[in-house]
Amino acid sequence: MTYSVAVSGASGYAGGEILRLLANHPDIEIRTVTAHSNAGQPLALHQPHLRSLAHLTLQDTTPEILAGHDIVFLALPHGQSGQYTDQLAGVPLVIDAGADHRLTDQADWDDFYGGHFHEPWTYGVPELLIDGGARKQRERLVGATRIAAPGCNASTVELSLAPGIAAGVIEADDIVSVLAVGPSGAGKSLKANLLASEILGSANPYAVGGTHRHIPEIRQGLRWAGATGDVRISFTPVLVPMSRGILATTTARIADGVSDAQIRDAWEQAYGAETFVQLLPEGQMPRTADVTGANTALIGLSIDRRAGRVIVVTAVDNLAKGTAGAAIQSMNIALGLPEDRALTVNGVAP
Repeated sequence: MTYSVAVSGASGYAGGEILRLLANHPDIEIRTVTAHSNAGQPLALHQPHLRSLAHLTLQDTTPEILAGHDIVFLALPHGQSGQYTDQLAGVPLVIDAGADHRLTDQADWDDFYGGHFHEPWTYGVPELLIDGGARKQRERLVGATRIAAPGCNASTVELSLAPGIAAGVIEADDIVSVLAVGPSGAGKSLKANLLASEILGSANPYAVGGTHRHIPEIRQGLRWAGATGDVRISFTPVLVPMSRGILATTTARIADGVSDAQIRDAWEQAYGAETFVQLLPEGQMPRTADVTGANTALIGLSIDRRAGRVIVVTAVDNLAKGTAGAAIQSMNIALGLPEDRALTVNGVAP
């Protein structure tokens, strides 16, 4: 069966990455691409690297144009997709790459986003441990009709810590995460702080002091993994001069009486059979260059007994595994297709 697809926000970074991956999907026909201010222009004007899709023209983003497809991807700024999802009831599968349907707690939404709260959808991180580690999120994705793709920073930290939380080898009340992130995660709109002259040769922290919008999403995911009590995380992202990628260095206190072998075994048991989340051999740490273009999260694990903490270093491509890859992986599961269809573990080097 071939599924017809519409992609909104197709002129942006997330929309472009969704299109790049879908272009090689044998079960997908990309029929419609939409945008707002760029409507009426050739897709190739905004995504010149997508040569196989150069015949497409950007249309207006309206419910009427998006309807009538088997699958709709929404790659819109936070707070904008909800106005369309309410009107797409007739579409069999809708996948939102924005934040509008990620959070289950309206209080979290009000604190970090504001505006109208929309119902939570099935969360699109298949490998995330849930129910205290009894199963994984992919079970909830089977047959799903509404999927919320994750926040790239949030899913990176969740995947970093969930095995240790589920196994009870680390504590969730004293987490520190510092992330080096590429500016493509902020989207394509022009912003002074994202200009090359501001970023090149510099590292720039932002959303410091517990204000980043992915924090409640991280807390939510770690509670699903089995965290009890208050999930406390100090979360600091830092813009660095690479177009795409996340390197998250996350630490948490070691639980009392836990051995080094038990700690490493938690991550090995969680991800040993996974295709797209891989624990590196002891002593190795990942680089963002190793995951560019891949739907892979590479994890390095270290134990600092002097500090009494576990250090988890995780590298992902924020546009691939962090957003578009996670969305398409979740789509494959929902449709009963091979989970790795149109996705690769191979990065692009140098």
